[in-house]
Amino acid sequence: MSLGTIEDAKKVETYDHKGNVNGSLAELFKDGEKTVAYLTSTKPGMFKGYHLHRVRAARYVPLQGKMKIVLFKPGTKEKEEYVLDAQKPQRLFIPKDIATGLLNIGDEEAFLINYPDPPYDPSLKDEQVEYTEEELLQGIVK
Repeated sequence: MSLGTIEDAKKVETYDHKGNVNGSLAELFKDGEKTVAYLTSTKPGMFKGYHLHRVRAARYVPLQGKMKIVLFKPGTKEKEEYVLDAQKPQRLFIPKDIATGLLNIGDEEAFLINYPDPPYDPSLKDEQVEYTEEELLQGIVK
């Protein structure tokens, strides 16, 4: 009998709209096929987004660095910005159907944990929707 077990944890590089590596995404905890927690990283000065989830809310907690989180409600002029700083840990809740962008405003790689609710389900193929800032500013709804 083993006292512990090791399992693979998926980690992928992420890219901005121009194809530049802007960070990574790693699965921290899975429940069967569903991912319960992620670690997302963003390199200094880099931006991730925009995208929204039709099914899931997000909960971000900073572990390292400082990030500006930009939220848009598609089809409206509503926009909010939050700063998450690992020196002052806070949780940010983002409901479903809110487009989210992450900008690393620090001088080191920034790391956030995301606890999606419900957990990510890979069988939901059209659940994530990508946006550009221009589309959001024009009020486009996808």
